[in-house]
Amino acid sequence: MNGKTIFPSDKIHAKEFPCGTNSICCAFSTRHDGNVSFSHGDSANALANRKNFLRPLNIDYGNLVCSRQIHGPGVHYAKTEDIGRGALSNANAIQKTDAFVTDIKRLPIAVFTADCLSIFIVDPETPAIGMVHAGWRSTSEKILSKTIDAMQKLFKTNPMNLQIAFGPAIRSCCYQVSPEFFSIFDCGLTQKNGRWYMDLIETNKKELSELKIKNENIFDSEICTSCHNDEFFSYRKEGALCGRIMSVMMLR
Repeated sequence: MNGKTIFPSDKIHAKEFPCGTNSICCAFSTRHDGNVSFSHGDSANALANRKNFLRPLNIDYGNLVCSRQIHGPGVHYAKTEDIGRGALSNANAIQKTDAFVTDIKRLPIAVFTADCLSIFIVDPETPAIGMVHAGWRSTSEKILSKTIDAMQKLFKTNPMNLQIAFGPAIRSCCYQVSPEFFSIFDCGLTQKNGRWYMDLIETNKKELSELKIKNENIFDSEICTSCHNDEFFSYRKEGALCGRIMSVMMLR
């Protein structure tokens, strides 16, 4: 890799990065790209929005691999036969999955969020990639660790080589939770003005630390979807009818 990191140290929006003799495209959409979900918010233009967002990235929207996310710990190995599942409708989307891993080139994997955390994972040596949808429920079930474990088993990934990036999500400044969260999480909770707030990023960073991921290989978009509701959809701000952004990765 010639000493270069896959991810930039500032903000990830739409980037392509060198990875050995290959390259990796990783990006997330914004509110200005429109709602890209078939099942949340006003979905009338969701397909066109996907097409328009992915075109500049040279990703065929019809090749996307998407799932029916359930806020669970399910991880799916996306293979050639999965190309197009969930791309044009939810009817054939992967079931009960909140994370993907793949080592197949030209196979774009995507997750959809509106406050939940998207996590980009790169193994530059294999090469292989992972894409995670981490809300508090899937975080409590250690979906990030399960995704990395899947990469170790499938691709012989060495966690020491991994590079990880956190996409937009609701942050501890805005993510108010109940005191009962203390029975679920042992970190990432703070009290302000008598109220409790959760930091999904800190909680997932602790998992990475336990897996011996190098701190210098962890990158953060530092975007709060609630604070920047003009730029991103926020379930907390807008309610159940809000749209979703897409976080997508693909090996070239």
